[in-house]
Amino acid sequence: MTHRPTIGVLALQGDVAEHQRVLDTLDVHTVKVLSPEHLDTVDGLVIPGGESTTMSKLAVRYGLLEPLRKRVRAGMPAYGTCAGMIMLADRILGGTADQETVGGIDMTVRRNAFGRQTESFETGVRIGALDGGPFDAVFIRAPWVEEVGPDVTVLGAVPGPDEAGRIVAVRQGGLMATSFHPELTGDARIHRLFVDIVKGLA
Repeated sequence: MTHRPTIGVLALQGDVAEHQRVLDTLDVHTVKVLSPEHLDTVDGLVIPGGESTTMSKLAVRYGLLEPLRKRVRAGMPAYGTCAGMIMLADRILGGTADQETVGGIDMTVRRNAFGRQTESFETGVRIGALDGGPFDAVFIRAPWVEEVGPDVTVLGAVPGPDEAGRIVAVRQGGLMATSFHPELTGDARIHRLFVDIVKGLA
């Protein structure tokens, strides 16, 4: 990609402004995506944290769910954080009966796996493809990944009941997802990695 990319932030609900603030430091155009017309203008998309069932219902109401699925299937890079991870999952556990996802990453994600709001926590996570030491990850009513398909790369995990731990960061092609909220940390490394994915550099 030779031009300055335009990265959208899905603005149905959640940490929209926080993601935009980080992206605005990385030499990209940013736009809020609230309609299929907005979606048509972007080279990549961030799906923020929030409440995944609400986000799913609003995506249907705004006529965005099918256009999102089509763009992802067509190869648009996307990065989901927390609820955004759930939205990019092909399979979810603990969701509502009518909950829909955009899909695209061959993984099974468990909603609210780390517990309630009062059980939020921060911990250092080593992220594959990132230099500079562990990432200070903020987990808020966070999901985790129960299993991944053969085309999914596990980028990061936290200690769990077995040696593999709990998977909290993944990538499949141009799609990336984390259980945690990098937009709340002041550390732009993960967003910079996504920008490089959009540019075709990573």
